[in-house]
Amino acid sequence: QLTRRRFPSLGTARSRACARQRDMTSRVEVPTGKQRPTLSGASFGEKLLLRSRRRELNQAVRHTTGRLERPRLVSDGWKHRLSRGDYFQLERTRKEPPRETSDGDAPSTFLELGLEPRVAAPLQEVLGISRPTPVQLRTIPALLKGGHALCGAETGSGKTLAYLLPLFQRLLQAPKLPGDEVSGTFPRSLVVVPSRELAGQVRRVAALLADPLDLQVKEIGGGRGTGVIRRRIREGPSDLLIATPGALSKVLKRRMLSLEKLLFLVLDEADTLLDASFIDLVKDIVQHAFLKDVVQETFLDPNFEDKDEAWDPKAQLVAMGATLPKGLSQMLSKSADLSNFTILTGSSLHCLQPHVEQRFMRLKGGEKVAELLQLLKEQESSSGAVIIFCNRARTVNWLSYILEDHNINHLRLQGEIAADTRAGIFKAFQRGESDILLCTDIASRGLDTIHVELVINYDFPLTLPDYLHRVGRVGRIGSKFLGSVVSFVTHKWDVDLVRKIETAARKRSPLPGLDIVHQATLVQNT
Repeated sequence: QLTRRRFPSLGTARSRACARQRDMTSRVEVPTGKQRPTLSGASFGEKLLLRSRRRELNQAVRHTTGRLERPRLVSDGWKHRLSRGDYFQLERTRKEPPRETSDGDAPSTFLELGLEPRVAAPLQEVLGISRPTPVQLRTIPALLKGGHALCGAETGSGKTLAYLLPLFQRLLQAPKLPGDEVSGTFPRSLVVVPSRELAGQVRRVAALLADPLDLQVKEIGGGRGTGVIRRRIREGPSDLLIATPGALSKVLKRRMLSLEKLLFLVLDEADTLLDASFIDLVKDIVQHAFLKDVVQETFLDPNFEDKDEAWDPKAQLVAMGATLPKGLSQMLSKSADLSNFTILTGSSLHCLQPHVEQRFMRLKGGEKVAELLQLLKEQESSSGAVIIFCNRARTVNWLSYILEDHNINHLRLQGEIAADTRAGIFKAFQRGESDILLCTDIASRGLDTIHVELVINYDFPLTLPDYLHRVGRVGRIGSKFLGSVVSFVTHKWDVDLVRKIETAARKRSPLPGLDIVHQATLVQNT
């Protein structure tokens, strides 16, 4: 009786299914006449921040839960079996990705940030980009000064160009390698990324900028034979090498590659590189690089190329990520003086994106396939693409068979697919050969998906950073759609994460447990 009192709208299984279908396809109608407030302060017809089946738990945009206040959560009772069929939705409160405010004196062009004309020119000519994004406004001037930096910004905000542009300018200003060392075995800069797909994406962007500057870009990734990697490394000089941790660690151990002449080291998606599967490899890579402890003034001198200076192999280290966990500073402190690091973060780091609609549905495991097929059916009239995330490769394979049985054209991407096959899958999705990508988290890190309109979490992500990365596949800068996310909540441990997300949404605060690394923390760890 207590349970029924708590969930008054729940009835038989059939009535719950009908009610859920009505909720998925229609909005709550606004009654005319006198408006009456609900328990949370939201009136009928008022713009909502959070909408749920139980109207008394709706929250108006104008209302913010206090920092020390314990809000009433829709998901509080979701561990009980009778909660299945319940839902809540974070409404879209902005019509565009948020941009940080700045004063009128802020730079409006890349040249004003300190980039040389030859470095900035390809942006407009090749990429059609004329104005820097907020993360680029913060990051580029700091990196041009030559010091180590930890840079955190929300997904889809332009982090790749934020480190590539200072990197290329550094290469142009630095002296050339001696004649006997002009070889791919001595890369002058290095970008480490967690996946082959992201490595390929970064290489394509870097190559567009590097070709007009007469700089050479190479890429090595896992799934290739040692002979193939060796030939690729030895194909002429390597000004910029983009590599995954596994492939790079392998060639370093076999002494096929040396980081002695490294000028610039970037750890892209640094939070992912701290995963248990990568951390030991990344530690080994960082220890191979000779990281600089102080800013070399010679590299700041515009006439440096005219000077006959000895080669200085110490590298500048930059770590980029959508989150900056404290474990990152502890790992880097063993190889670099972190007291010289600059912390570059934005105000929206670790926050839910207000321009992306996010729905959470409490379901039984057996109901997920039917709900998925219904969402895909509703999506047919739209021009946007769909990404479906699963936690395991075997779930991707199993769900792929079901979509095939329903004649739904889709692409499948997971880590167990052969390297040769996997290489072109995401490229095919970006080209629009299929509007549906069924994948694991291998596609959630850094990949550019500007034509995606809907993300479906068929399996709820295992961590809050995973959730942020998946949501970041929609609503990116330059995206055609603001995007929506639908998450199926099945297990009790899923509910624990959903409660944290709902609490953060009601309080308009960053997600818990993702504390930003502060300068004081870095100094304390050195």
